[in-house]
Amino acid sequence: MAYTVENFKSKKALREAVAVKDVPCYQPGGMFPLREGSACIEGPHYPASHSFYAEVTIKNGVIPMGSKVK
Repeated sequence: MAYTVENFKSKKALREAVAVKDVPCYQPGGMFPLREGSACIEGPHYPASHSFYAEVTIKNGVIPMGSKVK
């Protein structure tokens, strides 16, 4: 599981951000590097309960602008 640098409160907010800009992502803990390709993003960040999960495509550590968020 990965997170976005910005703490989106909903999948809709993530979709709206990806429509207009690249969204940086990271893998917490650093034990497993964030790889290019399909990934699952969860949010919002701890300590809030995760209320959404989204399938995205990551390139160079970001969700590219205009990508699909499923």
